[in-house]
Amino acid sequence: MKPVVNSLSTTYDDQIDFVYLDIDDPNNNEAKEKYGYRYQPHFFIVNEQDEVQQEWVGYVPEETFTAALDDFLSNQ
Repeated sequence: MKPVVNSLSTTYDDQIDFVYLDIDDPNNNEAKEKYGYRYQPHFFIVNEQDEVQQEWVGYVPEETFTAALDDFLSNQ
């Protein structure tokens, strides 16, 4: 998934902040609990109010992310 996320990060770099959390780092336990992290990989779209708007677990095609990110941006 890393190449897909890196591509999306490049495409949307001026519109969306991409945040990567190391699931093995205990400093991230609060974020994992807050967002309901369940499985690797686990992806979230979080709005400016820190609310999860959409999430996916496991492999996600780039087209799915692109459609979701475009929809998210059009509703902001």
